[in-house]
Amino acid sequence: MRVGVLTGGGDCPGLNAVIRGLVRKGVQEYAYEFVGYRDGWRGPLEGDLIPLDIPAVRGILPRGGTILGSSRTNPLGQPDGIRRIKDNLAKDEIDALVTIGGEDTLGVAAKLYEEYGIKCVGVPKTIDNDLSATDYTFGFDTAVGIATEAIDRLHTTAESHMRVLVVEVMGRHAGWIALHSGLAGGANVILIPEQRFDVEQVCAWVSSRFRASYAPIIVVAEGAMPQDGDAVLKDGSLDSFGHVRLSGVGEWLAGEIERRTGKEARTTVLGHVQRGGTPSAFDRWLATRFGLHAVDAVRDGDFGMMVALRGTDIVRVPIAEATARLKTVDPALYEEAGVFFG
Repeated sequence: MRVGVLTGGGDCPGLNAVIRGLVRKGVQEYAYEFVGYRDGWRGPLEGDLIPLDIPAVRGILPRGGTILGSSRTNPLGQPDGIRRIKDNLAKDEIDALVTIGGEDTLGVAAKLYEEYGIKCVGVPKTIDNDLSATDYTFGFDTAVGIATEAIDRLHTTAESHMRVLVVEVMGRHAGWIALHSGLAGGANVILIPEQRFDVEQVCAWVSSRFRASYAPIIVVAEGAMPQDGDAVLKDGSLDSFGHVRLSGVGEWLAGEIERRTGKEARTTVLGHVQRGGTPSAFDRWLATRFGLHAVDAVRDGDFGMMVALRGTDIVRVPIAEATARLKTVDPALYEEAGVFFG
């Protein structure tokens, strides 16, 4: 059995742990041969691959990013993209393809399996934790930890200068990072994409905080939107999957707070810092287990399936089911945090 592996979408702490788990178990227990396709779907599109064996995966467990590289290449939007992938997989004698990615990467894998018979097994990856079929995705815990540490540090400078600090974190459609890090970091306001926010109410919370002689910290997800407006866009451009590039809601909100309250406000955009660096212990554990179970799915011929975490068990679910809808923050969970606002 010759197995191809690719990592697509944004980079994420834990990707290398998945690759290591796949290769170690696949080689040692099943005598499989592995190759890695470079830069997400670009690799099988162009036949760009590297050999993966046990020496190649030694020492990569604590490393962030991915040794295979990643990209947001969309083969469904490429001329003859599907034919090129099929031709290259046949040329490279690939019997199965393990795709590690989020909604877009796995959506391509589901289509390739269902419509073209390409034997794919999926592994969920997104720091946003927004894939509905799994309790958690690896990378999320690391991102929350990084954001929480930043919020902890910003409390002291906010209080030293008695100014508002707005912390913008990732989260296009789901506010999991904002909710978890905001609650863990003691934020005074948390704004998420699932709940449009009232700027006047935010300003009222800010004023209340200052009356208590404390400087407020506001955590806002990049996809959060005011009641009477739309998402703040970087430049209106789209990526290859048709997603607009979000950026700037934190800066916009800080400006509105200054204008409406007269209080000084500053913004910190964590951006790609949340994706970088060494994965947390939880993410290493989860990603490793995903890799071990994904290669078992290949052995069982259980294609078109994705490994997922349910409680403490790793289960298999159809890739199409996993990408059918996003997992967003339950309003009841958001309400829990509301006691700390203001």
